[in-house]
Amino acid sequence: MAAGTTSAALQVSSPVGIVAGGGAMPFAVADSLAARGITPVLFPLRGACDPVQVEKFRHRWISVGQLGRAMRLFREEGCRDLIFIGTLVRPSLSEIRFDFKTLRLLGNVIRAFRGGDDHLLSGVGRILEQDGFRMVGIKDIAPDLLMPEGCISRAWPSEASKSDIARGRAVLTALGPFDIGQAAVVIDGHVVAVEDIEGTDALLARVARLREEGRIRAPTGRGVLVKAPKSGQDLRFDLPTIGPRTIEGVAAAGLAGIAVIAGNTVAAEPQAMIALADAKYLFVIGLPA
Repeated sequence: MAAGTTSAALQVSSPVGIVAGGGAMPFAVADSLAARGITPVLFPLRGACDPVQVEKFRHRWISVGQLGRAMRLFREEGCRDLIFIGTLVRPSLSEIRFDFKTLRLLGNVIRAFRGGDDHLLSGVGRILEQDGFRMVGIKDIAPDLLMPEGCISRAWPSEASKSDIARGRAVLTALGPFDIGQAAVVIDGHVVAVEDIEGTDALLARVARLREEGRIRAPTGRGVLVKAPKSGQDLRFDLPTIGPRTIEGVAAAGLAGIAVIAGNTVAAEPQAMIALADAKYLFVIGLPA
């Protein structure tokens, strides 16, 4: 079992604090909580979170490196349960202006910065938990945003695509311990690209460029994007995510579809994603964990 899984019976306390990075996911999580009668309080990260959308919610701005201020605000708002969600470009240590609390914990902070994004988030999460907070994941507070098992599009994977999916899963399983990425593109049994620090959008753009350059000669409509959590990953942090933008990238890369791990992948804007996949004749499938 992957690290960081939590009990389905976890009782989440209200309000829930959402440490919000970029993208639409922090607001989707907030809407999901509100729909179930749980009060969301956003703690948007300066330079990352959308300042217009965040105005729709109760919020308090925080900055990377200001752990002391963040903890004080969490307590002022009554948030014991916290979730990290959204994109964030990792700053270098030299770019961060630490407050006094962070300086006192500098050794732990430096250790958290060593390794991939999951290591950073789980490291900061451990610091917060030592101070009395509880880190939760989407599985705990917004399970409706997780990808279900099975095909959610009209198109279904062909036998060739199923073979590519199996190869992609095997590759990601092998690479997981090295904390490289959560996605791979496989075309006709060939692993043509693996996700790196630039993320999935850049991975798909790279595949599209390789097609334009004639480096990939397989016809369009073949090949699969496979996404899966890294082995040993704390599933409260940095789950793989797909959405309409992923569909656009897969279409531009000339692939047949997307395969992800059901229950361990976030589906952002699912209705829009499905409609776009159907319009572009792409399949989207959730695989058994």
